[in-house]
Amino acid sequence: MSAASPWVARFAPLAAPGPVLDLACGGGRHARLFAARGHAVTALDRDPAALASAGGPGITTLQCELEGEGAVWPFGPAEFSAVVVTNYLHRPLLARIAASLRPDGLLIYETFALGNERFGKPSNPAFLLAPGELLAHAARAGLRVIAFEDGAVARPKPAMLQRLCACGPDFPSQKALLDPA
Repeated sequence: MSAASPWVARFAPLAAPGPVLDLACGGGRHARLFAARGHAVTALDRDPAALASAGGPGITTLQCELEGEGAVWPFGPAEFSAVVVTNYLHRPLLARIAASLRPDGLLIYETFALGNERFGKPSNPAFLLAPGELLAHAARAGLRVIAFEDGAVARPKPAMLQRLCACGPDFPSQKALLDPA
């Protein structure tokens, strides 16, 4: 079982109580992180074998194909207190992902960016973010950026990544997070 991404683990404590979506969850490393923090988690993936290892206490698995003809987004608006997406990019979903956040919701996103082709896969530009693409998406969705990174990382193997943590308009201010008194 692989450990949670340090980026996701860094921002997971900011998620308000409530349901969390782990989109393209793979083996469920982030679903387990949020479930351990007391969230009810929906772990979604198209791969039934991945979902078999993603389940656990507090985690509901959902097999769903989100790409291609006939694909349907299975969630309503303002449904999740947090959505986490790692190592997955399907641009037509970006607006739907943001719309599924509650107004106090948190989006934690980390995936590959242009330049990753020099490190290996993915190397197809269709699966690599353009410079600032996640920032532009957050702005179009009306989200406030908490943190953003765009560049090379060492992680277990080198990669070019964009990482974003953004929140809805009713998310507590940074001051309230740092000084809850």
